[in-house]
Amino acid sequence: MAATKRRPAQEKTSGAVAPAAAGKDELLQYYRDMLLIRRFEEKAGQLYGMGLIGGFCHLYIGQEAVVVGMQSAQTPADDVITGYRDHGHMLACGMDPRGVMAELTGRRGGYSKGKGGSMHMFSREKKFFGGHGIVGAQVSLGTGLGFAHRYKEDGGASITYFGDGASNQGQVYESFNMAALWKLPVIYVIENNKYGMGTSVQRASANADLHLRGQAYGIPGFQVDGMDVLSVKAAAEEALERARSGGGPTILEMMTYRYRGHSMSDPAKYRSKEEVAKMRETHDPIDLVRKKIDAIGGVSEDDFKAIDKEIRGIVNDAAEFAQQSPEPDPSELYTDVLIEA
Repeated sequence: MAATKRRPAQEKTSGAVAPAAAGKDELLQYYRDMLLIRRFEEKAGQLYGMGLIGGFCHLYIGQEAVVVGMQSAQTPADDVITGYRDHGHMLACGMDPRGVMAELTGRRGGYSKGKGGSMHMFSREKKFFGGHGIVGAQVSLGTGLGFAHRYKEDGGASITYFGDGASNQGQVYESFNMAALWKLPVIYVIENNKYGMGTSVQRASANADLHLRGQAYGIPGFQVDGMDVLSVKAAAEEALERARSGGGPTILEMMTYRYRGHSMSDPAKYRSKEEVAKMRETHDPIDLVRKKIDAIGGVSEDDFKAIDKEIRGIVNDAAEFAQQSPEPDPSELYTDVLIEA
């Protein structure tokens, strides 16, 4: 691989990106995609409460605009990798809701044959590389995916998601250094939902401006309204263009918010109900898109109800499939491992 010149010190390394423009049909697609994630996660929460989903289950409710906006700017050549709050990413990648829900319930029809559960699903077909339960582990793996694209010169990029809580992990900075040194096509998406487990980012990080974390390596960073799908899309387009042209990695700090606890076992008593209610009332990502559609006109209340009915049908079908799918055979304990039984 040829040596690369270092980025000039005066190059812009932080800032914000203006929202993109979009027509009615495009906005309706974003609305539908985000609503599918929202309804799917609500159903997953119900199944967890019924005891049909075991282990950990981290819901994405409130953060839908991040992954939908990022996915809208990507191409089939791009990879996606994330942490354990991952169901929304799978659906945005086009993975079958049936297979995702079946994996949540530990059934044979799931993407990991019922052995991975909520946090460990993969789809090489959709270029989704997990779902990782170790905090920050996906950042180094995502950097490796970027290295593969750089090595093959195939025009692809690695979209590597992690949260504000993972942003203080040591391997994150080792990955930044490697990606900057070799100008790897990696987009580091920090989903800053303001609380790493139960700790506010203000209490956990000496510098809570997480988009500036790459300054030591010359990696540009941008803070983005992660509740506005068009702002996310605009930032994604700019970062991906830079990656594909050989400019190297970019950090996108998505300012977002999760409505539920860290996981289904978290009562979320570290924040007030008023705080959550205010965010839902004033900055909900799905409501924001609907307001944009209403401003354009041509979509009735009945149209929105029809979309919701369609989405609920898809989610209910996935839940039914998941409950009817058989459990894995005990012999599956000895498959997909690196040693013989």
